[in-house]
Amino acid sequence: MSIYTTRLNELRSQPKTWLITGVAGFIGSNLLELLLANGQKVVGLDNFSTGTWNNLDDVLQRQPRSARDRFDLIEGDIQDWETCLNACRGVDLVLHQAALGSVPRSFKNPLASHATNVSGFLNMLLAAHEQKVRRFVYASSSSIYGDLQLSPKVEHKTGRPLSPYAATKVINEIYADLFSRTFGLETIGLRYFNVFGPRQNPLGPYAAVIPQWVLNMIRNQPAEIYGDGLTSRDFCYVENTVQANILAATASNPLAVNGVFNVALNARTTLKELFELIRGKLLPDYPHLKNYQPVYRPFRAGDISHSHANIAKAKRLLGYHPTHTLNMGLDSSLDYYKNCDLVQERDPVTPDRFATTVAPAIYPCHLENGRQGF
Repeated sequence: MSIYTTRLNELRSQPKTWLITGVAGFIGSNLLELLLANGQKVVGLDNFSTGTWNNLDDVLQRQPRSARDRFDLIEGDIQDWETCLNACRGVDLVLHQAALGSVPRSFKNPLASHATNVSGFLNMLLAAHEQKVRRFVYASSSSIYGDLQLSPKVEHKTGRPLSPYAATKVINEIYADLFSRTFGLETIGLRYFNVFGPRQNPLGPYAAVIPQWVLNMIRNQPAEIYGDGLTSRDFCYVENTVQANILAATASNPLAVNGVFNVALNARTTLKELFELIRGKLLPDYPHLKNYQPVYRPFRAGDISHSHANIAKAKRLLGYHPTHTLNMGLDSSLDYYKNCDLVQERDPVTPDRFATTVAPAIYPCHLENGRQGF
């Protein structure tokens, strides 16, 4: 039996109250699904700037009424102190996912990235401390490694940040360490490497490469590669990321607490290889892809040439062992996108999975102490 399975069994026997910030986002909604399925009570916080009501609907429609009754939602912003304080009330464990992601977005609007990723992060740390939360697990990023040429990346060696987004994540780690040492708040940072999977938004200028390419290939629209295609990434399926969060939140090894960990596969895939892998998997259902080729664009500012993680520390101290390879994760992701409303071109009046303005129609909300229950 794996450490992860053991931890889930322990949680089912002794349920906790969790707060997920960014709960309506891609990773947040996957965390919500896992926790509700394992008998936990969850408070979710989201301002729906990038997360969607339909992500929540997609999770909740899979759950029995008893599980939905264990979920309370706060629609609010981590930049608001009172909202953060209210969200942390009565919470045992925080999984902080809320952020303005994307390197290009941070170049376009560094003030917005700082306000959410730094000021909002500090609000959450302080609120967790004030409300006596036991542990604060937060999403860091592989962008921390910046211009470091060493590969694979190890946690104790970082370079200079190459983007405002990367700088915000560096500051997050500094603040988390400070709160651990001076306030006694247990923190664990998870440096995500190119997470992908169901519910990841394929639309917009800041969409991640895998969902964007999948949708564009299916629609026979251009798939762009920035650079020469030899840039490589360590793509990590979202279920591996969910595992890392649960292990970090429940870790009992004192050497794990107040540390940071790479979350990835310890594998390198070039963008050319990724393109051919996705195209080959889609080709049987979409014959127009037989002669389909990528469109090459210049390198973008802030992009790292190679991103490859050493995950030995996470294995040793957290018990992290990825269960899904890139191939396995792509199969699940492709099934999701092939069946989503954007691809099926359903009635345009019907909101698609990625709409941001439609509240769940199936689950009536009640409001209690600022929290909406489904």
